[in-house]
Amino acid sequence: MSPHLQIWRWHVTMLTSILHRVTGVGLYLAGLIVSAWAVSLAMGPEAYQAFMGLLGSPLGKLVMLGMTASVFYHLANGVRHLVWDFGHGLDIKSANGSAWTVFGFTIAATAAAWAIAFMTGALA
Repeated sequence: MSPHLQIWRWHVTMLTSILHRVTGVGLYLAGLIVSAWAVSLAMGPEAYQAFMGLLGSPLGKLVMLGMTASVFYHLANGVRHLVWDFGHGLDIKSANGSAWTVFGFTIAATAAAWAIAFMTGALA
């Protein structure tokens, strides 16, 4: 039986494991949003414009930001797990370092993707 939550010490690798599951679920929801986008596109210009208006709202942009971060986090953590599958980076110091690298990559890649989207006018 696991120790009681009051005495359990959180660590970064535990957080990355939990976030990997959370972002996986988020990506399933993102798939539904992409499907809704495709359906709105097929339904005609009015439906597409309404859907894009929803995505362009502040709440829609927040959801899209979360989707972007989920994609990059899940990608980076998946690569981390792939490296582990080959037997590398399993010691505590390496595991903690790779966890922080995943967070850094997620932030940098999300910021870069949104900066590019902003510069190209995709966020107008």
